[in-house]
Amino acid sequence: MTKCGYVSVVGRPNAGKSSLLNWLVGEKIAMVSHKANATRKRSNIIVMHNDDQIVFIDTPGIHETEKLLNQFMLDEALKAMGDCDLILFLAPITDKVSHYEDFLVKNKKGVKHILLLTKIDFVSNAEVLEKIKEYEKYNDKYEAIIPISIKKQTTQADILNDVVKHLPVHPYLFDPEIMTTEHLRDLFKEFIRESIFDNISDEIPYETDVMINKVDEKPGVDVIKATIIVQKGTQKGMIIGKDATAIKRIGKDARLKIEKLTGKKCYLELFVSIKKGWTKNRQGLKELGYDVTF
Repeated sequence: MTKCGYVSVVGRPNAGKSSLLNWLVGEKIAMVSHKANATRKRSNIIVMHNDDQIVFIDTPGIHETEKLLNQFMLDEALKAMGDCDLILFLAPITDKVSHYEDFLVKNKKGVKHILLLTKIDFVSNAEVLEKIKEYEKYNDKYEAIIPISIKKQTTQADILNDVVKHLPVHPYLFDPEIMTTEHLRDLFKEFIRESIFDNISDEIPYETDVMINKVDEKPGVDVIKATIIVQKGTQKGMIIGKDATAIKRIGKDARLKIEKLTGKKCYLELFVSIKKGWTKNRQGLKELGYDVTF
């Protein structure tokens, strides 16, 4: 009599969704960046808790914008909210309650949810209690409200025990040995994107993407060739950097992430290509895996 189900992890951009999921699974699977809107697509992260299986869905941040790529990201989050058994809504402790009120409006199917107050390391216990009081007027909406700190006070079981309570009795949906349904190529792409976000400043990372051209899995080493896509020639110059210092830094950072995941050596070769206006038209987005259907 195992329990198994889908749990969407949602919240505003930079609420800590990907960091939470990496912590819950005990491995770096989801892309993490201190910059908002780094996550672009849904991805499944599988956590076994005792004899039960939880399929977490990492989602882009809930936000409003007229940009086509960002509209795709919002659509991804809304689809995840509508196609799951439970929602975890992440609310940073310093946020206004208005973000949660917006979520309630967007949760059109009324999927049951747990409210997680994140980043409580930065405030006092009295401030945590005060914030909980602010949310109490909505206590008929959420199943539970849990203050969490992934750095010290909270354990994974504190969250997983509550999550499992709300999942249906169901056989496993996936092999319990795997941690994600994503292909390795997709994880490699996200690690390279993360390295761009971490090493290139300002808006340039938001107008870049990555195409994995080839993966050759050899004994003891993965040989990966990938192309970083930019929109303008000036962006290409900044990605490469003077004497290729920037692209070398990006490559080294991504290679270390990949090697930590696979446990093998990695030879990573990066190229840069210009695809003008790819974030602004449906065809450009589709070619990079963002199929805009709305």
